[in-house]
Amino acid sequence: MVINYKQKHPNALPRFVQISEFLVREIAAGRLLDGERLVPERKMAKSFNVSVGTLRKSLQELQKLGLLESIQGSGNYVRKNQIDGSVYAMFCLELLQGGGLPKADVLDVSLQKKPLDLPKFGASNIGSRIRRLRYLNDTIIAIEEIWLDQSVGVITLSDLSDSIYHYYRTHLGLWVSRADDFVSIAKVPTWAPVVFALSPGTTTGFIERFSWGAPAAPIEYSRTWFDTNQAHYVQRLK
Repeated sequence: MVINYKQKHPNALPRFVQISEFLVREIAAGRLLDGERLVPERKMAKSFNVSVGTLRKSLQELQKLGLLESIQGSGNYVRKNQIDGSVYAMFCLELLQGGGLPKADVLDVSLQKKPLDLPKFGASNIGSRIRRLRYLNDTIIAIEEIWLDQSVGVITLSDLSDSIYHYYRTHLGLWVSRADDFVSIAKVPTWAPVVFALSPGTTTGFIERFSWGAPAAPIEYSRTWFDTNQAHYVQRLK
């Protein structure tokens, strides 16, 4: 259960958040079952290569979400619940075996005019474009292109963290309240980096997403090409 994390920018999610989010996704995927007792804290802290204090902060986050119960003298027990409030609650790609902690390498961030092939969204014809390489744990699983309408803010590379929605909340004061996904297939774009296992032109899984910050109109559009040999799209009904 070790997460090897290379901190590539100053605003990476705190280690205790990474661990709590990893455990949330393990519970959601059914790899940690309702009523299951977690291994002792010292052993778990060693597996994550963190102090017991850092681990306990992670477990406290799970308790806040209603996913964990700590029983004095007995241990920590999983309590399956509707998972709301997770940083990655809207991230629907999982490893084929389930779960996996999302991570990202930023390939490019720029402010530019929206190209003609983008669908209509937002109030401006200009947006911040982010291209990223996505991981689950240490496995490369996707490339993505995100467009945020200029009317709600401008994204800067120096402040960008692994979780784009966390960045929206903390730096732009923007809460994504809803997202609609359209899953199909498409060809990998020409800008895909060589480390992505699928070559440009290869047909693979494809997700288009429209995200809302308010009921009126979507303010973000994204498209993700994912490697179906490594990951699948999972949507759990509540």
